[in-house]
Amino acid sequence: MADVSLEVLGAWLRGFAAAVAANRDQLTALDSAIGDADHGANLDRGMAAVVTALDARPAADAADLFARTGMALVSNVGGASGPLFGTFFLRIGAALGAATTVSAMELGAALHAGVSGVEVRGKAELGDKTMLDVLVPALDAWDAALDVPDSAPQLRNGAPSAASALSRSCSAAAARAAAAARDATAPLVARKGRASYLGERSVGHIDPGAASTALLFAALADALAE
Repeated sequence: MADVSLEVLGAWLRGFAAAVAANRDQLTALDSAIGDADHGANLDRGMAAVVTALDARPAADAADLFARTGMALVSNVGGASGPLFGTFFLRIGAALGAATTVSAMELGAALHAGVSGVEVRGKAELGDKTMLDVLVPALDAWDAALDVPDSAPQLRNGAPSAASALSRSCSAAAARAAAAARDATAPLVARKGRASYLGERSVGHIDPGAASTALLFAALADALAE
């Protein structure tokens, strides 16, 4: 059942870095409407630092991979994005530990640990118009995809193809839910961060953190699909 390799997890992070770079201006434009107009630039700088850290040497295990990722973000990204994304990845690494391959269930549990870290660090709730409004629905979709009766017998018998299919199904479901949740932040009133200063004027704008979080799940689905 442990079908997601360390290489695939690394490809996820590199894919996220590429997606942030490609969407840097769009993320900054979203942030210019309700924030500091620096989300795209900041996150792009942070993910470039992540890639540099990963290029320095191969990761020994999942804990090493995500610890270096989280620390690179915390050290190189200003504002809320660095601590929040950094905490997310650090918690994933702590949950996966010395693993070099993980199952869909194990990766889902690690993602939940990451989301819990964001909740504690950001002190936000669903509906506050933050990245949490994408993280929670995406993980709900992952959990729902895990509960696939037709796949359960093969998974219990340890069929690798079934486990791989389940990981792909979970990540694709999470990516779809993340994209929908991103768009659903537009009608919300921001209650956290600089956007909260705008009150009702924040309505009609997609939260930039929600947008970058949707890219995160799209990159994971792409890495698993390959």
